[in-house]
Amino acid sequence: MDSISSGLVADVLHRLHQEAEMADAPLMHAFASEANSREEMISQAIAAENRDLNEVYQRYANNFLSVSPRFGRFLYMCARASKAKRIVEFGSSMGISTIYMAAALRDMGGGHLIGTDLEPGKIERARANVAAAGLSDLVEFRLGDARETLSSGISDIDMVMLDGAFTLYLSILKLLEPQLKPGAIIVGENAFEEASGYLDYVRDPRNGYLSLSLQFDPGRGNELAIKTR
Repeated sequence: MDSISSGLVADVLHRLHQEAEMADAPLMHAFASEANSREEMISQAIAAENRDLNEVYQRYANNFLSVSPRFGRFLYMCARASKAKRIVEFGSSMGISTIYMAAALRDMGGGHLIGTDLEPGKIERARANVAAAGLSDLVEFRLGDARETLSSGISDIDMVMLDGAFTLYLSILKLLEPQLKPGAIIVGENAFEEASGYLDYVRDPRNGYLSLSLQFDPGRGNELAIKTR
């Protein structure tokens, strides 16, 4: 059974990807116009987060900043391959990536996904989108700073999706680390070397991970890691 290829979930995802492309096109154009290079764009984003994290994400309250359809399919496959029952998502935005992973839980018989985001409006829209896909019973959204919202009430994590503030990836991973099951999958989108020390950490086997970069969606900083102990 594969609910992302046809049926209700697939239809909702198709609509949301179209909405995301329309909503984010002006922002992507602005990024490309203002920065002389990918490195400059990343540097500017990191500097803005370090100045005022809340202000940055309030500015993007109406933007999806979502995963691509290909990356969403990859998330679904990771959840299926790991037989995940408990998934944590840092940076749910409008819920597109949430739907891919929750669909995997549904197709395997159930589970629990905890998502979090800073923006109240995004949480509201994510809940509506997940409901439209018929997946609400599998998903819990927590509003606020993930360093607080993910600090309790979580255990036995099979999979983590990191897609929030670039500069917080390492701190969020370390927060969740005691609850990661051996073999847990950690997927990072926009996991940039310049951001937080996250890549250095997961790429060092002494820290209990194996990790490698993903070659699709080039330039997005996609990384796959597994917990080895």
